[in-house]
Amino acid sequence: MREWSRYVYTCLFYVAVPILLVRLWWRGRESAGYRRNWWQRFGFVPKVSSRSGPPLWIHAVSLGETIAIAPLVQRLLDQYPDLPIVMTSMTPTGKARAESLFGDHIQHFYCPYDLPDALSRFIKRLNPLGCLVVETELWPNMVAACEAQKVPLMVANARLSARSARGYHRVKSLAYPMMRRLSYLVAQSDADADRFRQLGVPDERIAVSGSIKFDIHVDPVQRREGELLKQRFTGRFVCMLASSHSDEEAQFLVASQSMLARFPQLLLLVVPRHPERFESVYQYFVDQLGMAAVERRSLPASVTDNTRVVVGDTLGEMLLFYTAADVVVMGGSFVDVGGHNPVEPAAVKTPVFMGPFYHNFAVICDAMVESGGMAYVESMSQALEKTASMMVEPAPLLGMGAAAFAYAESQRGALDRLFLQVEKRLINPPV
Repeated sequence: MREWSRYVYTCLFYVAVPILLVRLWWRGRESAGYRRNWWQRFGFVPKVSSRSGPPLWIHAVSLGETIAIAPLVQRLLDQYPDLPIVMTSMTPTGKARAESLFGDHIQHFYCPYDLPDALSRFIKRLNPLGCLVVETELWPNMVAACEAQKVPLMVANARLSARSARGYHRVKSLAYPMMRRLSYLVAQSDADADRFRQLGVPDERIAVSGSIKFDIHVDPVQRREGELLKQRFTGRFVCMLASSHSDEEAQFLVASQSMLARFPQLLLLVVPRHPERFESVYQYFVDQLGMAAVERRSLPASVTDNTRVVVGDTLGEMLLFYTAADVVVMGGSFVDVGGHNPVEPAAVKTPVFMGPFYHNFAVICDAMVESGGMAYVESMSQALEKTASMMVEPAPLLGMGAAAFAYAESQRGALDRLFLQVEKRLINPPV
């Protein structure tokens, strides 16, 4: 019965292949990377051979996961310079980030779709010593293929919200066998570990490291560039909408209209989550406010007294933007996405307002709110109202930023614990 569920799932996936190809082509209109190397998504990659031995396969689905796992990859490169590393992702932004961070020190491919033949072909050509999956990117056939070819699979920095756990329980005939096949799982928190345990991951295969997102490295160069960007904003109070999704920009603008009239020193910094939306978001604000009121980071134009919005349309500069901002309104939390990582702004002492949809980061968010370093709001309007009060009386703003930084610093150490697990389980496993 359990394998019957996976059989049905696999048949449906094969039926969907033409749709997936059309979707790749469609998304390629705005991000050409989706149309490149598409054959890799079906397992057609060159054989990976190295005199140093088989590679470690690290799968980080997109940009956020690539950034999260980057410190671990760098430590592996430093400690095991002869260890070949292959990274995979599903998005061009993830690929671009991995290649910009590590260059030719790694190989990068697009990860195959969850099709048995594609995965079998891919794993045979890689012949990895192990597979490290970042956070929650679990697919039934991928896990089964690793087991079939005796490739140990570890989930690193694993998180599972209560909502996602309920979803897995609804398809338990498919999810439970997948979870039982996992070789190892290193969870972000005890709550995450308990949810995975309830889904069938054996207790002896679970460890808890904390979240490696707290071990973020703040590049002094980027911090300085952020301070210079702040100077370019000519003393304006910067309210940043970070990692925004569709409809959040409209909510943000509506909520801030009265403030823009009351506080001429207010400057809105809007950074869309997905690069393919950069142009449409810029055009939206131009249509609403006029071209003279909107600037974009990618162009050298100066911010003037007439500028009301700056669109952050560049990659790899989030820490720079967080440094330049006075307060962050976190995108993905005002639509049903689940929020985004609040640790990055905390690392540069910038306070955060988080909307009602934060289930992907519930443990971190609750702890940060309790520490006084973040505040929950019910709506974009409430976030802007609180921002207005802090513009009048900035002391609470400074207190929130300091508390956020102190909490983030207190949670460091997960990277060390995760690295030890990777060494023990994948690189130097017991014979």
